[in-house]
Amino acid sequence: MAEQGDGAARADAAWIAAKRDGFRAALEQFDASRPLLLLSHHDADGLSSAAILARALERAGRRPEVRILGRGENAWSPEMAAALRERPLGGLIVADLGTRSEPPLPGTPTILLDHHVPTGVPEEALLVSGHGLVPTPTTSLLAWWCAGAVAPVEDLLWLAALGIIGDMEEAAGFAELAEARSRWGITALRNAVSLVNAPRRASAADAGPAFALLMKADGPKDVLSGGHAETALLLAAKAEVQEALAEGRRVAPRIRGDVALIPLDSPCQIHPLVAQQWKGRLKDKVVIAVNTGYRPGWVHFAARAGSGTDLIAFFRDHRPEGADPVNYGNGHAQASGGALPPAAWNRFVAGLGFEADMQVPA
Repeated sequence: MAEQGDGAARADAAWIAAKRDGFRAALEQFDASRPLLLLSHHDADGLSSAAILARALERAGRRPEVRILGRGENAWSPEMAAALRERPLGGLIVADLGTRSEPPLPGTPTILLDHHVPTGVPEEALLVSGHGLVPTPTTSLLAWWCAGAVAPVEDLLWLAALGIIGDMEEAAGFAELAEARSRWGITALRNAVSLVNAPRRASAADAGPAFALLMKADGPKDVLSGGHAETALLLAAKAEVQEALAEGRRVAPRIRGDVALIPLDSPCQIHPLVAQQWKGRLKDKVVIAVNTGYRPGWVHFAARAGSGTDLIAFFRDHRPEGADPVNYGNGHAQASGGALPPAAWNRFVAGLGFEADMQVPA
């Protein structure tokens, strides 16, 4: 019973109503006597999606358990499947974590909400996808639309706005963001996004305090107020990331043909931010920020392109032996990346024409 973006031009009222109906119907298939587990990504869009869904489900009388995936985790990994099988789940909601041709736990009623380029459409789950719509709704916006099927969520619109801003869709023209700007102020929304994103980028990579704050705050100004203990933790994480980012921004790119590599060695997740910075300065290049210090045993990288290059196709065309589809080349046409084991990374950069100085010990 998979549902996709259907190639529709926009998510109009009829489209949204159909997705709400599908979400409600799929939720009714969950076993209410067993736990409902919500899995979500740890960035602003994923955290906002989880907070919207969890708060709406609580208002509807359900008590969802929430698991925010951390550094190196994947909803479709064998390790995650083993962990899920240990729990007697009544249903599973997966938000902002991509899609595959099978649900994470076949046989369990599942709803997936996502806006990335699909890498498969599971027949045994409901997929509410923003891919193919113009503009593409973020997962948080999809979550807000769907959550309205089970509870009043007007007061949670600011959470959807955090996800829109966090995924760099502020200029896309969403009416919901315009309303949120009017009600809560764009400066407060932007500052809240920066703060909520900080913990997952810091070396500890613990987004738990950010999610806890979104579950209790009544708006972006409350997130920033300091009235909750989590805000201090987020501010400390932000300071750590800013220091690491300042150092990373001083690294010069290495260029071969149409590709620019920026080598980094940081325990903080600064590679997407550095890639985004250089995208504006190297508009005719595929910019790849490479971080060898982010996770032991892996080379993580974030790619951006300012020339209209389809990065999903780029990574597909340059896929090295040893690249696994869970960790490599997913995301968006203009914002992709992934992680590779050292040997596969070395094959990848050699194929792009880079010398040994961009390889790592295998």
